[in-house]
Amino acid sequence: MIENLKVSTWSNLDKGGQDKLLQRPISNNSDRRETVAGIIEKVRRDGDLALEELTEKFDPVAADTLVLEASDLLIAAKAVSPRLTRAIKDAGKRIRSFHAADMPVDREIETAPGIRCEVRYQPLSPVGLYIPGGSAPLVSTVLMLALPAKLAACSEIILCSPPGPNGRIADEILAAAYYAGVDRVFCVGGAQAIAAMAYGTESIPRCSKIFGPGNAWVTEAKLQVSQDPQGAAIDMPAGPSEVLVIADEHALTENGAEFIAWDLLSQAEHGPDSQVLLVTESRVLAEAVIEKLNTLLKQTSRADILSQSLQAARFIVVDNLDQALKISELYAPEHLIINTRNPRELAKQVRNAGSVFIGRWTPESLGDYCSGTNHVLPTYGWARSFGALGVGDFKRRMTLQEASRSGLQLIGPTAEVLAEVEGLDAHKMAVTSRLKIIDRAARK
Repeated sequence: MIENLKVSTWSNLDKGGQDKLLQRPISNNSDRRETVAGIIEKVRRDGDLALEELTEKFDPVAADTLVLEASDLLIAAKAVSPRLTRAIKDAGKRIRSFHAADMPVDREIETAPGIRCEVRYQPLSPVGLYIPGGSAPLVSTVLMLALPAKLAACSEIILCSPPGPNGRIADEILAAAYYAGVDRVFCVGGAQAIAAMAYGTESIPRCSKIFGPGNAWVTEAKLQVSQDPQGAAIDMPAGPSEVLVIADEHALTENGAEFIAWDLLSQAEHGPDSQVLLVTESRVLAEAVIEKLNTLLKQTSRADILSQSLQAARFIVVDNLDQALKISELYAPEHLIINTRNPRELAKQVRNAGSVFIGRWTPESLGDYCSGTNHVLPTYGWARSFGALGVGDFKRRMTLQEASRSGLQLIGPTAEVLAEVEGLDAHKMAVTSRLKIIDRAARK
């Protein structure tokens, strides 16, 4: 039995109570920040030797080898079950198809006669992908990171993942890397892997950008290297996984309470600091979902994790769906599931969410694995300003412009006025000096 699962009525709370209800679990990271800084410095100083020492210190077993060969990936691809191979290829087909349709395209336009402006998208390289270890191999994350990188034409895609109990990266991860087109794989994890990809070692190339999820230590390392001009860019800020479900009384039909309970459990099982929320017009539904959670929890292999993460679960009863949407917009969830009578109408109004799952037949699990969208998403409220990972994240946007003599004559005076107002004399004279030459030539 999960304690402290209770239903709250939104309109009965004052502003302070409402804010508290939507507060995410808070983690004290002051000690972690200092420890990660030390790990980064050690890797920068000692390179591969530091990786070996830190792996022995932080991982259950030492890695058999730091550098994996292409043959290791092929062997792993042949070793996994045909069933998994088919699933990898099937999911990969849709992920590749969706992301190819979202490919940034170079463009060139004439903004005025004689003024040509261009935008070009250049692939980043090398790019570093981080795949966490833990109790299960995150095959899907390999696909979500490597396939967009391949579509972006990154010339070198490297992957780091920690050793498992046998001192090796799981065959399932290596097989996915093989099918997704990863170029090089290294058996190292944690903050030390992030540091290695950011600054380079004797074996691991310095990467221009680092992608992928991880625990609090990995997240802290990514933040630190991204704030260092000598470090590397990162995909997005990230925190614990989360889902918010909006449901109405329609969700009570056709086993709906069980569907919602599984949706909540599927996110809560990611870790003890994950958070799940149900926002509904129906108190009956909220109470039915809580009852289902207590029943279904016993059927899962991660009951210990769930018993912790569900302490931060929220069950909120609202007056109407407009109020439910306002709560979702305030929270800005990583995943938003809309399980209502007319879900698409509500989905049209959503602005702040990482990824939206529309209707009772769209579990969040499809987005995690095989619908085609990316499951690398902003969490902890960052969905207000960041979006889902895509091909464009693996490219650098560069603009170009070219003015002809007549084009400068046409728009140069505008630049002169704006530069004069801003008090930037040299900016103005860079235009004026050229216009004088053109004017002088025209009078001859």
